[in-house]
Amino acid sequence: MPTHRVVLAGFSQGGAVAYTTGLTHPEALGGIIALSTYIPAPALLAAEFSEANRATPIFAGHGTEDDVVSVQLGLLARATVQAQGCQVEWHTYRMSHSVCMEEIMAIGAWLNARFAAGEKS
Repeated sequence: MPTHRVVLAGFSQGGAVAYTTGLTHPEALGGIIALSTYIPAPALLAAEFSEANRATPIFAGHGTEDDVVSVQLGLLARATVQAQGCQVEWHTYRMSHSVCMEEIMAIGAWLNARFAAGEKS
């Protein structure tokens, strides 16, 4: 499978892995989904950032009532990624450290848009 069709997704610590792995991977990916997460090593990300993934679509979602990974950490992750020149589609949901149906529906629409765009090229 070509890497431009691969989407990395993760929740909490898995989202931290998706951000870091995706944005340092040497080949362009199809997307990154980062849910209720943070950037664990901003300096590492900056030092190892891959130009190939500057345009990789990113969906980030976070609960406004998250008591495990604060929404402030999610916003800081978004700012860190944006500082690298990446575009982030940011969503918040009234929930704790979890996933809700509204978020799942938004992810589905986001994925459909990514793959529909890929089918045209």
